[in-house]
Amino acid sequence: MTDATESRGVSDALGESLPYLRRYARALTGSQSSGDAFAAASLEAILTDRSVLDGVEVRVGVFKVLYSIWSSAGAPIEDGESGAKAKAQKHLAKLTNHSREALLLHTIEGFSFEEVATIIGVETSEASELVQIARREMADNVSGSVMIIEDEAIIAMDIESIVAEMGHRVTGIARTRDEAVKLGNADKPDLILADIQLADNSSGIDAVNDLLNDLGQRPVIFITAFPERLLTGNKPEPAFLISKPYTVDQVMSAVSQAMFFSSTETLNA
Repeated sequence: MTDATESRGVSDALGESLPYLRRYARALTGSQSSGDAFAAASLEAILTDRSVLDGVEVRVGVFKVLYSIWSSAGAPIEDGESGAKAKAQKHLAKLTNHSREALLLHTIEGFSFEEVATIIGVETSEASELVQIARREMADNVSGSVMIIEDEAIIAMDIESIVAEMGHRVTGIARTRDEAVKLGNADKPDLILADIQLADNSSGIDAVNDLLNDLGQRPVIFITAFPERLLTGNKPEPAFLISKPYTVDQVMSAVSQAMFFSSTETLNA
């Protein structure tokens, strides 16, 4: 393989990783703008010195660089002295170091425990234990009510079961935009979990926007088979995004993260 061909291969891999790197950075920081700044700094570091990717698969190397930069900056999240952001910071102070980061890498981004260990610089056994610790600690911190917007009955029931087993109350399931607005206003949820394409060809995004206009800001998790279409950087993006087909771990992790970072007075925090 020529140097030019290898360079193109690395560039292609970087391009494919960028939407997910931005998703991870946003989840770490709690802010799209702050997350994008860390993602950009990571790419700049890689372009300045490609050797930082030596010895690892490109996607693992990219996330390793981001984690290193973020950790060196003091692992910051978006500043806030009151309300939900202050609660998130208070919760964060109680978590075991590296546990939330490991959970995100393993469940949302799909890295193996060995890859997580490489990214955050620990042993594989420790990476596995950190994920389990994060699940326990985050579950103990926050619980609340969840509304599900999903037009496929089997998927809706599956998500409902997962959320209920986590200890959250499910307010109901809506299949269309109109049903979602009606349900949300009748029983105001702490968290909204929404599909993108609904039964009557209406948009889950539009349904969520309607609800947020009516109810005020609250955490939202979107589910889509094409996450890269929402991770373009051209407009505001969802803070929490699950790819279809999803796993139980992904749903549990996203729900815990969303509840944890966007706590409201109605939650049992």
